[in-house]
Amino acid sequence: MIFYMSTDFSDKNPTLAALYGDHIKTVIERHEAALDAAGANHAVVFSGEPHPMFLDDMYYAFKANPHFVSWAPLTALPLSYIVYSRGQKPRLIYLQPKDYWHVVPGEPEGYWVDYFDIEIVHSIDDAGDLLPNDKERTILMGEIISDGYAFGIDRVNPSTAMNKLHYSRGTKTAYELECMRLASMRGAMGHRAAEAAFRDGASEYDIHLAYGKAVSHTDPELPYNNIIALNEHGAVLHYTNLDREAPKDIHSFLIDAGAQVHGYASDITRTYSYGDSRFNDIIARMDQLQSDVCSRIKAGVNYADLHVATHELTANVLLDTELASGSVEELIQSRVTAAFFPHGLGHLIGIQVHDVGGFMMDDTATHIDPPDGHPYLRLTRALEEDMVITVEPGIYVIDMLLDELRGTDAEALINWDTVDWMRPFGGIRIEDDVRVMADGIENLTRNAFAALAA
Repeated sequence: MIFYMSTDFSDKNPTLAALYGDHIKTVIERHEAALDAAGANHAVVFSGEPHPMFLDDMYYAFKANPHFVSWAPLTALPLSYIVYSRGQKPRLIYLQPKDYWHVVPGEPEGYWVDYFDIEIVHSIDDAGDLLPNDKERTILMGEIISDGYAFGIDRVNPSTAMNKLHYSRGTKTAYELECMRLASMRGAMGHRAAEAAFRDGASEYDIHLAYGKAVSHTDPELPYNNIIALNEHGAVLHYTNLDREAPKDIHSFLIDAGAQVHGYASDITRTYSYGDSRFNDIIARMDQLQSDVCSRIKAGVNYADLHVATHELTANVLLDTELASGSVEELIQSRVTAAFFPHGLGHLIGIQVHDVGGFMMDDTATHIDPPDGHPYLRLTRALEEDMVITVEPGIYVIDMLLDELRGTDAEALINWDTVDWMRPFGGIRIEDDVRVMADGIENLTRNAFAALAA
């Protein structure tokens, strides 16, 4: 199923405007349930405060509280509050400081403003005066670094309320899904620009710059630090060093990079060969493996089981490409597949790249552990309709992990000559963001690439 893909990333987007009202109704319903669980009447959601650097007068890049962003697309509004009181219209206490050192937030505008009673204040103390007086029946959600910003509210992030909100955030509203389609389109635009720079022989740093320009993001605006890895750097799972000079011989390119629209993220990975047909064939096999995994996804599937099944598919790729020998069962039991594919299959994604709630069986936070031997899987719950998840299998030559198999029965199962051949290419990862549907998926990533190619 192909959905229309827009490139209107603005706060004037008519589709987002049409969907936002129902989204707010859902957010209110979720906060009513959270208030019920906490025995409270008022929810105060703090946007967050800038983190100061140690022994300095500068601050780290501001990242808004995701619970605040779930209400409104305000990712750059520190020291502000959303107040929801039972049965009342939400209030936004919007800090617009008097400051000639920095650019201050402008006047509130966009499709979201009519859904709030907006009170503009010019000092944080004025914001405190507008919070609920009934502190005993008020809960506050957000990170409080400076105690004064709680303004006497003692119940900060009560687990009863937070569990309700974290669990429910696993499924996305129609508005959130549209934001994520837009983020996928924006990310795909960046990936196309990055691949073109790679084909032109650019360095990792210059590829990164090409990506940022294409998605119109500064580094702090990216949902996570881009992984731009040439050659053997592709075997470092979170490689972010960005060499300024291109290597003398370019073999491969692994890019794991996303974008965001109104606070919602995309997370996309592709791997390319610079011309080696043998490596290109392994990329094609991994792309088919990833598509096979996606074809098994629908509501009700246990994601942990799908992760384990992916190791069976990975074993077949290792055998077909002569990276290993033996049987599928031997490669899994001896942990050969875990050495080549050491990370989880994927995770929930939304306002946060690794969105909350991936281990929750229910809204009381009953924990579901990852399967034995797979500690890095971030999603263990059963899939539900309108979840958005990543699907990102990979294989890599990671010497530290392969060396751990030397001297064991697994050593004889590995074709070390093929491993030596592949080492300069680093590794392969293919990652899509997909929406879970009742009987299948909407592949946000591949739809975006297809729309750009049309």
